[in-house]
Amino acid sequence: MSDVWSVALLLGGIVLLGASVQRLTGMGFALVSAPGLVLLLGPAQGVVLSNFAAGTISAIGLAGSWRRVRLASMLPLVIAAGCTVPLGSWVAERLPEPWLLSGVGAAVCVAVLFVMRGVQVPALRARRGAVAAGAASGFMNSSAGVGGPAVSLYALDAGWTAAEFLPNAQFYGVVVNILSVASKTPPHLTTPAWTTTTAALVAGAGIGRFLAARTPEHRAKTTVLWLALAGGTVTLAKGLWTL
Repeated sequence: MSDVWSVALLLGGIVLLGASVQRLTGMGFALVSAPGLVLLLGPAQGVVLSNFAAGTISAIGLAGSWRRVRLASMLPLVIAAGCTVPLGSWVAERLPEPWLLSGVGAAVCVAVLFVMRGVQVPALRARRGAVAAGAASGFMNSSAGVGGPAVSLYALDAGWTAAEFLPNAQFYGVVVNILSVASKTPPHLTTPAWTTTTAALVAGAGIGRFLAARTPEHRAKTTVLWLALAGGTVTLAKGLWTL
């Protein structure tokens, strides 16, 4: 098997895993897949592909739940994210690869640990919390591909239930990832790589939906977070090793 197809199949596997957990829990594509995509494609290409894929799988999930989106609550988040996405892209384009690898890995690890511990940040409450969370999320999404945890922490402090969080997180994922992709050069992938990525997104959406009806929510989220922590640790280690 040629190297092109080997990379394409490995890429498809990473995207399949991320798409499955995103559809299963409403979050987690970037946390699970961004470290692997960055290691496989490099920081710049890996992050932009993570943004593209995360936005796509969020759109698939949103198709059946858009009526439950709280537009008034989401507006401060998306406006704030839109202001910081260009800054994140600017930083990512100018940092050397070892620093970007270290930054992506560290961002994933810190975000996961915050979510695991259920850290509540009083400053993230009310409208000012939405603005702060959106600004942090937009910057992290465009620079490291991991914007979800900041929104998750905001939702936790705002007292949102899982049923309220899922459609709004998917709506936010669509918007912030469109902004992130638009601020960067599109990923340069081979035809086999695009083929496996597209197939993996579709298959992952189906697998995640199937598992969602059969997996307890707390168990699914715990698995996602441990996978994300492992990937972030490996990425951080590689970045520090190559500094």
